[in-house]
Amino acid sequence: MNIEKLVAISALPGLHKIIANRDNGLIVEDLESGKTRFCSSRKHQFSPMETIAIFTDDDDSEKLETIFQSMLDQSKTNPVPAANGPSADLKTYFEKILPNYDRDKVHVSHIKKVIKWYVQLDKSGLLSAEAPVKEEAEEKVEKKAEDKPKKAKKKSEKKA
Repeated sequence: MNIEKLVAISALPGLHKIIANRDNGLIVEDLESGKTRFCSSRKHQFSPMETIAIFTDDDDSEKLETIFQSMLDQSKTNPVPAANGPSADLKTYFEKILPNYDRDKVHVSHIKKVIKWYVQLDKSGLLSAEAPVKEEAEEKVEKKAEDKPKKAKKKSEKKA
């Protein structure tokens, strides 16, 4: 599951994929319709999905990607309820997904939004049970960082 290029935009429903970044806003693609559009930073606020988290009881927070993965793992035993369902059902579902979520700070509207985003990502095929690709990319960056000092030493040895 890779949610790095996904954003929630104020005043626009659903999630959007970042196509390009401009000085005065973003060019985004709607995940449902596939249409691209420009969203001005003067008119809209952007919330990258990778920065969104849910408060927990232990004064910490749980990343949205982890919550989506938990929802995906439990989808067979604990099916996702409708986002417009009864509040009690939504709360009991979310307790099974994230047992230690902060009941004072996380409102039903937040749970509904998480469920809507999950359903939209599932329909668009962006959710998968695979391990995150991020780890492989981090390993490549570490290898490159290790190789760079070696090259620098070789250049200084050639000069001497």
